[in-house]
Amino acid sequence: MGLLQANPKPFLLAPRRLPIRSSTHPTSFSNRQKLNLNLHPPIQHNALRKFAVPNSLPGKNRTSRLNAAAGFVGASEPEATSGGRILLSDVVVKRKRRVFSGRKWSSLDIGTAGVVLAMHLLSLLAPFYFSWSALWVAVSLYVVTGLFGITLSFHRNLSHRSFKLSKWLEYLFAYCGTLALQGNPIDWVSTHRYHHQYCDSERDPHSPLEGFWFSHTSWLFDTDSIVQRCGGPNNVGDLQKQPFYRFLQSTYIAHPIALAVLLYALGGVPFLVWGMIFVIFS
Repeated sequence: MGLLQANPKPFLLAPRRLPIRSSTHPTSFSNRQKLNLNLHPPIQHNALRKFAVPNSLPGKNRTSRLNAAAGFVGASEPEATSGGRILLSDVVVKRKRRVFSGRKWSSLDIGTAGVVLAMHLLSLLAPFYFSWSALWVAVSLYVVTGLFGITLSFHRNLSHRSFKLSKWLEYLFAYCGTLALQGNPIDWVSTHRYHHQYCDSERDPHSPLEGFWFSHTSWLFDTDSIVQRCGGPNNVGDLQKQPFYRFLQSTYIAHPIALAVLLYALGGVPFLVWGMIFVIFS
């Protein structure tokens, strides 16, 4: 992300140049026509969505509306900047978001923080419950949930539609991703598509403009910020029309819990500790 240009030239400062023609020429442009072409850019199509998305957003003033229409910044003017450049990156932090204080935590935020804290505490038990069979279970779950579930299914297949699978295989890999404790397919894919649509901008769900730690981890604990930036998951109609993905969304938390119960039944505490650790860190 950092390799992209962090502060592109605003659309207002780089209007489209139009050909100069005689005022009597049948294809000449009037000043009003030129202005309309500049103020109303053509609709662009997002490669991740099958429907058109107009590059226009409400703003506080004329400048912010023009910049928003160009797709460079969010709906409102950015706040005063007080950050530096992120290490080994050309991204300049505009403001550091306060995630852990000064805001109201939703039940989903609290639940996410609780799961992450529990997994880290569980890691402290790993040396005391080591066994080779538990290690092999952990590595196997990493491959199944992390590589097949998240990387192959959620990321490449569902988010980017890089390839097609038969439905039974698509659903199998998607279910593996559901066990990885990274969310259900609909919400995960929606966030990732928004990330690519607004990459490194004010509307990026985990924008680096708000700091290194926010873009990497702390955005997970501020789920309301995604709705504020992008709205609801209205970019995943291809998944929402399928009953299987709606079922996973409504029953999501039950599936990782069922996996934990199964691990404990098969191998006791060692399988539970080592298996769930590799699942959460996949």
